Amino acid sequence: MPVIALLSALAVVAFQRFVEWQYGTMGIIGLLFLTIGLKARNHTCSSIGAVVLALVFAGPAL
Repeated sequence: MPVIALLSALAVVAFQRFVEWQYGTMGIIGLLFLTIGLKARNHTCSSIGAVVLALVFAGPAL
């Protein structure tokens, strides 16, 4: 069981590093808001995170 927890933690950290490298600080902030909102079941927080991520992803197209 601890091996699965360690592997999942490493996967999350790797994903966060990739998002930060690819999309910068705003990508991490959006991902953080979205994750916290989903875990806390707070629709406002998750909506803010989703909007920030959408703006970061669509930024170059605008």
